[in-house]
Amino acid sequence: MTTTTTSALTPSPGQPHSGVIVTGGASGIGLACAEALVAVGRPVALWDLDADKATALARDLAGRYDTPVCGLAIDLTRTDGIAAAVEASRTALGSIGGLVHAAGVSLPVPLDQLTEESWETVLRVNLRALPFVVQAIRADLKAQRGSAIVGIASINATLGNAANPAYSASKGGMLSLIRALADDLGQDGIRINAVSPGQILTPMLQPVVEALPQGQFEQRILLNRLGEPAEIGRAVRFLLSDEASYVTAAELVVDGGNISSQRM
Repeated sequence: MTTTTTSALTPSPGQPHSGVIVTGGASGIGLACAEALVAVGRPVALWDLDADKATALARDLAGRYDTPVCGLAIDLTRTDGIAAAVEASRTALGSIGGLVHAAGVSLPVPLDQLTEESWETVLRVNLRALPFVVQAIRADLKAQRGSAIVGIASINATLGNAANPAYSASKGGMLSLIRALADDLGQDGIRINAVSPGQILTPMLQPVVEALPQGQFEQRILLNRLGEPAEIGRAVRFLLSDEASYVTAAELVVDGGNISSQRM
């Protein structure tokens, strides 16, 4: 696999914020997280399977916010490109002090249609990639005061979803993995937390929304609406900031009141 660096800008001397890697950074929640971070001056590396999109978005964000942004093409179903992507990110951003693992595959396949291939594809991206990216950047994170990691989980980790057992399992596994990593990384002063979104209107969810009767999701959400990707981005930005300096091994549910709802 070839990892390609695109649209990288050199950080200015004395850059006050360490860089953040955002996997799945070229769409949906990943892109919203990236923009939320760039908006407050944090350099960002967009890791995504779509090289052209990552390139264009990196250029756009860098131009609008005058902050270093780079786009990297990487296939996270494999681990052999991680080291090169980390090195390219380090070079482009000047430092690495944060990670958002937002890359995710849904592939809704119920139990009776489940195959080993579909199961492995979902687990490789959603869950397996995370510890190996963390492993590759641990020294970088340790060197930066206030370093933190956020994994994008899901309310499906708690509620389950018969239409998508692989996705539910991957997100449940992420919550357990994050607690285990928090125990380890805490020795180096590195925090790690999860954000569990509810139904967020992303390109991944849009076809589902269009296929269901109007208001199908909203009827059980206490705030009576779907969430916006930017609302997840702001929650992630908080967990990566010094405002959350004593928060680790936690799950922040951002679902408009879905899990707690008893509405039918």
